[in-house]
Amino acid sequence: MTASMAAFGLLGSLVTGCGSYESGGTTLRLVVPEYGDTPATSSKAYWDRLTTAFTAAHPGTTVEVTIHPWADVDREVTRMVQEDNAPDVALMGAYSDFAAQGRLHAASEVMSIRTEANFLPALADAGSVDGTLYGFPFVASSRLLFYNTELFENAGAKPPKTWSDLKDTAMALKKEGVLYPYALPLGPEEAHAEALIWELSNGGGYTDDQGNYNLASEQNIETFRWIQDNLVTPELTGPVPPAQLNRKDAFAAFLRGDVGMVNGYPSLLHEARQKGMKVATSRMPVSDTLEAEVAPPAVGVADWMMAFKRGDNRELVGHFLDFVYEDKNLTEFARRYHLLPSTVTATETSQDSAADPGAEQFLSALRGARLYPVDDPTWLQVSDTVKRNIGKAVAPSAEPKVVLQNIAEQAREAEQQR
Repeated sequence: MTASMAAFGLLGSLVTGCGSYESGGTTLRLVVPEYGDTPATSSKAYWDRLTTAFTAAHPGTTVEVTIHPWADVDREVTRMVQEDNAPDVALMGAYSDFAAQGRLHAASEVMSIRTEANFLPALADAGSVDGTLYGFPFVASSRLLFYNTELFENAGAKPPKTWSDLKDTAMALKKEGVLYPYALPLGPEEAHAEALIWELSNGGGYTDDQGNYNLASEQNIETFRWIQDNLVTPELTGPVPPAQLNRKDAFAAFLRGDVGMVNGYPSLLHEARQKGMKVATSRMPVSDTLEAEVAPPAVGVADWMMAFKRGDNRELVGHFLDFVYEDKNLTEFARRYHLLPSTVTATETSQDSAADPGAEQFLSALRGARLYPVDDPTWLQVSDTVKRNIGKAVAPSAEPKVVLQNIAEQAREAEQQR
């Protein structure tokens, strides 16, 4: 997820057979990312079941599903579009670049009114450009600070509320022998999430109040300088330098008991409980210049489904999307990967079933969360720049201001090229 889940190199494809459709034989091409981390948890099983059910209800229809690793799916769909070979429907981390090119159907063109109106408002807003919904949120997550309560108890530490608390806690954990008090994943997999979490906790972020990029703001520069001086230089992070640490490796170290604190989402809580670990979550600590009792917004992440204009595919795509967003189908996927469904009714279904009591805290955080500026058509390019470079800002020998200014300059160039 620029997604909200990472793939670990899985790659597969499937083609489902026939079923019932009023217009006769039609093929729908779907490209999706891999959410599983082993063959047993591969997304293929879900899409097999869903497309088989869909084609059974629509005789004469075929659905071709191609699954790519998360690291590749955005690039692969972009390549297909550039080659004028876009799929009918794609699921990936961004949508607005294609919307700006006029390549996407609006929700009102392909969805029933009921389906379109059912998205959670915050996600629908993020999926809209100038009030028109082009990015259809599929599953989502929010981020909270995870901590190993057993390690905290051994160190006599309490959940930190401010940055100073976090540093003191990290030092106490280090003194108690914890290998890596805080895992700081600023590697290329999902550095843009960790960076935004920290920026928001100091009143910063990727954009200003008008929605313009503000990547090298004074608050952001101050944020990365503090991380550099108070966590990285004193060697309170790990297991590898932040610029090399990917989220999946940070999570793995936390689940081994090597890490005291890490920012994470619902599936990490599920995995920790499965291992019998004692863990808890809290909001991200705020900088000492902000009021500790005023919580900054959490980071929210959604994965986006979109419908490409391709021949006379609109009716088939509409039937398929309405089917995908039925409560039973969306809820099944969200539960499978311990994520949050994107619609009002599926969220209510999940809460009523109490399938995962821990999900409520993440849903509560999502309601007021700040999402990436996915409605900006340059975000796909800008986020890639952030992911590849932001980790350099906290290296012991780096000057955070220079690194952030370089990222901001590349963002300006991306905007000028549009």
